[in-house]
Amino acid sequence: MIPLSVLDLSPIPEGSNAGEALRHSRDLARHADSLGYRRFWMAEHHNMPGIASAATAVALAHVAQDTQRIRIGAGGIMLPNHAPLVVAEQFGTLAALYPGRVDLGLGRAPGTDQVAARALRRNLAGDAGAFPQDVVELLEYFRPAEPGQALQAVPGAGEEVEVWVLGSSTFGAQLAAYLGLPYAFASHFAPAQMTEAIAVYRERFRPSERLAAPRVMIGVNVFAAPTEEEARFLFSSLQQAFLSLRRGRPGKLPPPVEGLDARLDRHERAVLDHSLSCSVLGTPEMVGRGIAELAARTGADELMVTAQIFDHAARLRSFALLAEAHRMAVAPAQA
Repeated sequence: MIPLSVLDLSPIPEGSNAGEALRHSRDLARHADSLGYRRFWMAEHHNMPGIASAATAVALAHVAQDTQRIRIGAGGIMLPNHAPLVVAEQFGTLAALYPGRVDLGLGRAPGTDQVAARALRRNLAGDAGAFPQDVVELLEYFRPAEPGQALQAVPGAGEEVEVWVLGSSTFGAQLAAYLGLPYAFASHFAPAQMTEAIAVYRERFRPSERLAAPRVMIGVNVFAAPTEEEARFLFSSLQQAFLSLRRGRPGKLPPPVEGLDARLDRHERAVLDHSLSCSVLGTPEMVGRGIAELAARTGADELMVTAQIFDHAARLRSFALLAEAHRMAVAPAQA
């Protein structure tokens, strides 16, 4: 049974605010924990009116409070925005609070526009290019401190933090393979190089003290509802939000609308068909079958499910329907 995990962007719907979005994220984490999802990840984005998880480590500490088993983590932290020591301290703190349950996914994109990237980093020159060195430096901070060591992460040194490399191209795949780290591909919004990147990662993987064999996770948008029509209706919020982002006008998550497909021009439809092609929507039976087919086609070891759904109750229901459909799909094989 392929594990399912949750990626939550802590969406801020129109008419709502960041505080309510973060409380909903905490509720979703508790819900996912009870349903048997393996991980609950949040993502770093800045200058985005519709996403409340900019201070990702803080948000993770908040959502983890009412969970017992599920792993919590970043999917991801955009490392060029931060000093590696600070990231090690933040996630070392989470690991001290929730031992054995903390993941740290690392990306090299800014997670924002150039204006915010400049405000975060002050100097953009060469930051993304230093990503491999920054990852290596960060890994060193998690090693147990040596006697007389001049600089150490406290908390952080010696803490158990599972580090992943994130990517949407072959660059991250090559780095993850070289360092012997698990690899997560952002197919839920940038699927173009998914097949190539997974192949590169597996072919070039070098075992490490952290990981003996390659491990691949891919992102997928899943919208489950009692009927296919309702699932497609819920999906229209993500479609609208994605088009607004592509137009350079990001905003809060819009409410779903009826008949969106009929309103799209040819270019808009092509953008959505390409960028959101790793999406599965429909009844429980349809999404159960869809994720099984995606897992079989890609050979992924784990699926990271995300759902930008306007109504919080409908979002909770979608994850519950998916979890049940996933269990039912594998039950015959185990009988």
